[in-house]
Amino acid sequence: MFTGIIETSGTLRSVRRERGGATLVIDAAFDSGALVLGESISVEGPCLTVERVLGAGFEAFASSETLDRTTLGRLRSGQKVNLERAMKADGRFGGHIVTGHVDAVGTVRQNKAFGDAREVTIDAGREVLAFLAEKGSVTVNGVSLTVNGVTGKGFTLMLIPHTLAGTTLDGLSPGNPVNLEVDVLARYVHSFLGRSNLQERRPVSPHMLELIKRLDED
Repeated sequence: MFTGIIETSGTLRSVRRERGGATLVIDAAFDSGALVLGESISVEGPCLTVERVLGAGFEAFASSETLDRTTLGRLRSGQKVNLERAMKADGRFGGHIVTGHVDAVGTVRQNKAFGDAREVTIDAGREVLAFLAEKGSVTVNGVSLTVNGVTGKGFTLMLIPHTLAGTTLDGLSPGNPVNLEVDVLARYVHSFLGRSNLQERRPVSPHMLELIKRLDED
């Protein structure tokens, strides 16, 4: 489980195609201490497992499924990547609940300057847009962001200077692919509300029905 608050950026040293997937060798340093073999880490959004701890970074394996459904298969040596270690139960929860399971790859349509900030428009499919709402949360390349607005084919975000300085999103250009993960709470609520015969399947208390009604109105 992650928060979408990037700890540091790393540099992809190499990509070795092997074992039906690829081993990513990443140079990185963490202020939170040394990495541990087997721990989970978010690399540009997807959750990977540390298979080998190096003196100046780590190795992680990405399966063919991960390579096909995310941008990791398109990364090249020398590229910067957003990194976040799994959240601690006793730490601050600064972003939103992020699982590290990418839902789809979107495409940057526009990146426009607004003073020191930038407004970015991303095109996405219905499998993503159905779960987005104005002022809701979305994860882009592992970064927790607020949705400014949703259109028929995409959504807009405002990237503040701190985000631009501390993540790889500063380098986004029209046409770039990005990893997208919707808010898992929105996914569960959407699924719950989508059951046409909800009460017939399982009795629901009046209090729960009222909560669902309020969420739907919001």
